[in-house]
Amino acid sequence: METGTGKTYVYIKTMFELNKRYGWNKFIVVVPSIAVREGVQKSFQMMEDHFKEKYEKKAHTCIYNSKNLTEIDDFSSRADLSVMIINVQAFNARGKDARRIRMELDEFASRRPIDVIKANRPIVILDEPQKMGGKKTQESLKEFNPLFTLNYSATHKEHHDLVYVLDALDAYKKKLVKKIEVKGFDIKNLRGTDGYLYLENIVISPNHPPRARLEFEIKYNKSINREVRILGVDDDLYALSKGLEQYQGYHINDIDPINGLVTFTNGVEIHTGEVQGDVSEKDIRRVQIRETIRSHFEKEKDLYNRGIKTLSLFFIDKVEHYRKYDEEGNEVNSEYGQMFEEEYNSILNEYLTLFDTPYEKYLKSIDVKKTHAGYFSIDKKGHKIDSKIKRGSDISDDESAYELILKDKEKLLSFDNPVRFIFSHSALREGWDNPNVFQICTLKHGGDSTTNKRQEVGRGLRICVNQDGDRMDEHILGAEVQDVNKLTVIASDGYKDFVSSLQKEIKDDLYERPTKITLDFFENKQIKHNDEVVKISKEQSNVIMHYLIKNDYIDDDDHVTDTYRTDVANNTLKPLPEKYGVRELTPEIHALVQSVYDDHALDDFVLDGRKTKIPENNLNDNFNKEEFQKLWQQINHKYSYTVHFDSKELIENSVNYINSKLYVAPLQYTVTKGTQGEEWSSDSVKAGSGFVSESRQTYTLTRGETSQVKYDLIGKISAGTHLTRRTVVKILKTIQPAKFKMYQYNPE
Repeated sequence: METGTGKTYVYIKTMFELNKRYGWNKFIVVVPSIAVREGVQKSFQMMEDHFKEKYEKKAHTCIYNSKNLTEIDDFSSRADLSVMIINVQAFNARGKDARRIRMELDEFASRRPIDVIKANRPIVILDEPQKMGGKKTQESLKEFNPLFTLNYSATHKEHHDLVYVLDALDAYKKKLVKKIEVKGFDIKNLRGTDGYLYLENIVISPNHPPRARLEFEIKYNKSINREVRILGVDDDLYALSKGLEQYQGYHINDIDPINGLVTFTNGVEIHTGEVQGDVSEKDIRRVQIRETIRSHFEKEKDLYNRGIKTLSLFFIDKVEHYRKYDEEGNEVNSEYGQMFEEEYNSILNEYLTLFDTPYEKYLKSIDVKKTHAGYFSIDKKGHKIDSKIKRGSDISDDESAYELILKDKEKLLSFDNPVRFIFSHSALREGWDNPNVFQICTLKHGGDSTTNKRQEVGRGLRICVNQDGDRMDEHILGAEVQDVNKLTVIASDGYKDFVSSLQKEIKDDLYERPTKITLDFFENKQIKHNDEVVKISKEQSNVIMHYLIKNDYIDDDDHVTDTYRTDVANNTLKPLPEKYGVRELTPEIHALVQSVYDDHALDDFVLDGRKTKIPENNLNDNFNKEEFQKLWQQINHKYSYTVHFDSKELIENSVNYINSKLYVAPLQYTVTKGTQGEEWSSDSVKAGSGFVSESRQTYTLTRGETSQVKYDLIGKISAGTHLTRRTVVKILKTIQPAKFKMYQYNPE
């Protein structure tokens, strides 16, 4: 079962069902860490009323503790449904406490705890069995003498007898988890003297042409600062930077929102999410923190009005990068903490307007120092310390950190708690499953990420809840469930690299999915229809295959086609034939077809968070007019219309017009020769008075006499006409040579 789809709920319900149907009442849940153990115990407590209402009984739960042996007797003697939760270290680790389970203890009537437990022939449930695959652990599990064992995981390393599967792809298609979008960073380390540039995004608004949110350096009297400005076409970075030489020629020529591209008159291009210039690792971490805060605000404004608390999670390698201690032992900001507060205050001002909305009041009520907090292991002095991964294991020694997290988990969902940004250790893999995490950012020094990307992403996949604890799933939100439930991952590498790696990990964990559709694929397949199990016959299989081939839904290689995927997306699938009752099985048959894996199966699973966001187009009064409504009813379900701008036609028209109309006056000068007259009056002198003109002659400047100043003709025309340099060049190369020759004598 995919992370975030309710694995714990499912195995708790399994216990109740096995008890109801067969009378089995002894269960042991084995978990890989103290963190998961506490989380499971919390789940039993939170869902107690739910299961009591459904089954008219409750499960008696206890946590195995070698120092509280009466719990073992209570577990064994109860006739009701009883569950013991035990972490693997309690019976498979070194140390006195771990050995006690196999010791004859005086306080336990000279009995061994393991003997009392195994006498119950419990049903053992392994939560995350892939972390218990060691030989020693497997041998120890046999000591429980289980009636049978059930394994629950999102990423099994060993495949046993399969009972049920809900993998990542199905979880996404069934809208049981958040949608994922990724913001990656592409770094172009140019020469050290080149200007620093970072294109955050391209801003689209109804009142302005596309503008670029660009970070660059600006010179002040005593410092050079990096600042973010929103700029448009024709803006000159050289002037805006107050004369920094590295920005000479950085005159914005074009802003392309479709491709997320800004071009300058010097030919330099920068894409959204791209960092250029002399970039250090510290620069990238700051950009990541800024992007996380900005994504947080963008979502929070809408989610607040829905009663949903927004949380963002930072994973870091070392506590010292976030917090440090002064000489008196007081906790103070370190590198990341300082960066966060600087960037938070800067972005916050963009969301505070003159309108005192409830959301703005909420923002103003929160102190920046209280809105971020760190969850780390603590030492005996109460100081935060780095978590440790136990040798030969994926399990982190994060007990104290988990206690803090689990204790505050429900509090963090409330607007009354100011914490919205959480810093925690990168080793923290299970337990941090707060449903309202909407941003995840991994800040790592050295750029070497060994953490499994699915584990990182998995911390934020759960469907969110509102202030009343209601799960904001498809039943409540309908079609917009994954518009509201969207997880943004701020990656430390490029978008393509991150996504390809994530998709590979997802693909590798998909459980034996078929890749082709053949006759054998449908025949004798068991499906559930109207609460009954139905087997697809050979005749029905033939009808289905004929339908798929006829409608071009599979190709010659038996793979699902783009035509099928398009019809699914547009809800325009052709109806199945009625023959042999096939049409009645329509939902089940298409579910089978969509279970087939191909190279496009994950295309929509992870989105590019860098794509330009198009704001909502508020409809005007024309929408309600009868004429438009009549047109709209004809086209809204069948067609999509686009406006195409023909560059070729523009160039041809421009060339024709220039050839017929343009006249470039040559540069000329006139020489007038004159002599002073015989009569000279000093009291009435005016310019030229007293002189008599004898001759006048006009000369045209030749090529050799023109200025030798370098002149960016293409750049000037491009800036003045809002055309791309490429288009300008095509026009200049196509106009009549005689016209172009004139430019030599009068470039302006």
